[in-house]
Amino acid sequence: MINITTAELNTLLAAFLWPLSRILALVATAPIFGNPSTPIRVKLGLAVAITILVMPLVEKSLPPVDPASGVGLIILMQQAFIGIAMGFVMRIVFVAVEMAGELIGLQMGLGFAIFFDPQNSGQIDIVGRFLGVIATLAFLAIDGHLMMIALISQSFDTLPVGLEGLTGATLTTLANWGSEIFKSGLQLSLPVLTALLITNLALGVLTRVAPQLNIFAVGFPLTLSIGLFVLALSMPFYAPILEHLAHDGLNLMMGILNINKINMP
Repeated sequence: MINITTAELNTLLAAFLWPLSRILALVATAPIFGNPSTPIRVKLGLAVAITILVMPLVEKSLPPVDPASGVGLIILMQQAFIGIAMGFVMRIVFVAVEMAGELIGLQMGLGFAIFFDPQNSGQIDIVGRFLGVIATLAFLAIDGHLMMIALISQSFDTLPVGLEGLTGATLTTLANWGSEIFKSGLQLSLPVLTALLITNLALGVLTRVAPQLNIFAVGFPLTLSIGLFVLALSMPFYAPILEHLAHDGLNLMMGILNINKINMP
């Protein structure tokens, strides 16, 4: 007959619930994993599988706290907040890319071509969605999803389960990382925006020279054609920028968790 004491049961529950809250928060908020089109059972199964694998590492550094106590609930929320912060870092990268697409689509005259985006639970224009798909493929190509799993696994060594969570300096860094949306979004959309600005200036001069010209009949197809042409020419140069953005996000995640190197399998 197997006898399990209350202390052993509390230790087993703590070794499972506390890491699960951190991992599940990352899976729910990070790109790729947190896509609403992904079934909830798949997300939960992935989080449970990773938790079972990291449980032997967590048991060595667990604080002597009852998981059902008030302090245990605080630790549970602290771990969930750490996972949300990690997912937020990578989410910013994809939002920046989609913002670039929205700027391009607005200048091209495709601001009306919007549809529902299940990943963000909101509306997004067609160019933003297109660049978002390109960013997703680039992220998968550099094994970004595997790096995130490696980071969350190593985080329990550098940032063990306990009352100590993210510092104020780390939270400030996360807040400043939000500016990457505008910086990278403008950087990605600048080639097309520049070409469209020159096109609009030329159309303005043409309207002054030939007032009888119907600018609405000529301007829309012209800006649309030039925008698509310049976007196609710019696509080969987007790959290194997207890869750089993904690596910056992963490096920031490592900085948050005080990890110096990702040990990939």
